[in-house]
Amino acid sequence: MNFQKVDFLISAASPKDFPKTRLPEIAFAGKSNVGKSSTINAVVGKKGFARVSSVPGKTVFVNLFRTCDKLWLVDLPGYGYAKRSQAEQERFSKLIEGYFAADRENIARLYIIVDLRHAPTMDDCQMADWARYYQVPFTVIGNKLDKLRPSQIEPAVQLARETLGLQDEVLIPFSAEKKTGRDLLITDILNAIGE
Repeated sequence: MNFQKVDFLISAASPKDFPKTRLPEIAFAGKSNVGKSSTINAVVGKKGFARVSSVPGKTVFVNLFRTCDKLWLVDLPGYGYAKRSQAEQERFSKLIEGYFAADRENIARLYIIVDLRHAPTMDDCQMADWARYYQVPFTVIGNKLDKLRPSQIEPAVQLARETLGLQDEVLIPFSAEKKTGRDLLITDILNAIGE
């Protein structure tokens, strides 16, 4: 599949705007400033495709991209940005949970992106719990791999696995900046959609 054949379709502000097709959906979630847009850009091989900002919390809707008319890439709002008002944080939380709850049986995989330099946050753990509750298969992307020394990688991966309570779920050490782990991520996406 050529992930470069991808088009932005819509920014959904509520569940009624979510896709009505039965194409498989690959969703990306993560806290603000974890590199969600950069990860999507690495997947599609287009540097400026999903907007990257130096200001955290720029993704405020569910952004939907269609790839080769075969699947949707779904960019969920970033969570955990402290400078947002409580009301805004609650709205984003409801929008994300609404995405899972709104008859989303065609979600082929959720990718929860965490910063491998730090232990996953409570919000990251809540996202994993939501995925389990809604029976959405998920993979964890440990981003910022390039910021770690080689000796730090295995302990960081183990800490992330333990904090998120991962059992059989995959964790992919990844660098959106260096594209490390991209091939493994693409293979995981293709496996998720049965390609």
